[in-house]
Amino acid sequence: MKRVSFLTAAMMSVMLIFTACEKNPVLNDQDESILPQSFKVDIPDAISREASTKKSATVDTLKGDMVYLHLVTFINIGEEAADIVQAIIESLQEYQINHEMSFTYTGDDGRTKQVVVVANTSYDDRQWEFGMTITDTETEDGDSAGANIALQLFWNRQPVEGVALLCPANLDREHYAYMEEAMFRIDYTGHPSRGYDAWMMVQAADLPMANPLVDPYSMHALKMFVGKKGDFVDVYGNSDHPNARFFTMQTGFNWAFVASGQDSTDIACAEVGLPPSDLDEPSRDVLLGTYSVYNVLMREIMQKWPMLDSSVVATYLQNIRPPAYFDKHGFLGGGEMPGPEWNALVDRIRVLAPYNPKEIHHLKLYFKVEAGAEMND
Repeated sequence: MKRVSFLTAAMMSVMLIFTACEKNPVLNDQDESILPQSFKVDIPDAISREASTKKSATVDTLKGDMVYLHLVTFINIGEEAADIVQAIIESLQEYQINHEMSFTYTGDDGRTKQVVVVANTSYDDRQWEFGMTITDTETEDGDSAGANIALQLFWNRQPVEGVALLCPANLDREHYAYMEEAMFRIDYTGHPSRGYDAWMMVQAADLPMANPLVDPYSMHALKMFVGKKGDFVDVYGNSDHPNARFFTMQTGFNWAFVASGQDSTDIACAEVGLPPSDLDEPSRDVLLGTYSVYNVLMREIMQKWPMLDSSVVATYLQNIRPPAYFDKHGFLGGGEMPGPEWNALVDRIRVLAPYNPKEIHHLKLYFKVEAGAEMND
């Protein structure tokens, strides 16, 4: 079972919120909803949940949970953001939204929310068949235009594709006010493109940072691509952790990763790099080679304890050599393939690459602030 986080709780709240709304009386029950039926790509549990580690009975080694448990947690956060958007869409299906309209409901936080649906709108230099904006009407814009927006959705029906922008705090001000600055963006395409049957891209910016003494690995930003091709799901991207540190005083690392999983068997493999957060570099060889988990931790340990024998350190780090392997129970180990069934996954990750760390470190996301006024255009 996947861990329950603030995003999972928010998704549950959304489901409860919309079941309390009244249907728009103008609608004909025979009319078909214009909302997309699906807006996400599922990620195999092997790389999108908390993972266990494989224990060594013979040598003292660094277990993969130091890096790979964090990896699957970060991927899981991105997937849960997509889950929230999917839950909102599913909750609205019963209202058979089939044309331009607006209505209000009372949120789980007791505050009034407004839903506005428009046709023929634009966002991010594209024209969209429909757009929907949900706002918290009791939040004033003030100096920040769009500060009251909870969600915006722009989509086309044939083929199905769209963009969703989400501010969890405005969905539930009572429980998630501390995430006031946090935003998510989910791009989704439900038809073949980019070499996949369907794909989504999840971005997160301005996530609240924990006290580094409590959690030095808290995530500030994320950009993650998820593509499904037949039975395989490829995942690649970066998460930014400005307070992360390991053995030295250096702080600020990206988790730069590529991974591939198989739905039918729930197995996966991954490579992870730990480049500096502000590194301006797009090369796969640098991000996953020069800054591979093994190389970074080897350098950190030898810098911290230069008197150590490097061969002893290599033994200590042997379980985190790339690639890392997972099954339905979690992390199995690194470097040595558990069996031939992982061959196809290894081949897939060899052609995947993360994003430029510096771009993720400075990632910003914005709502379309004039969308709510388009009803009058």
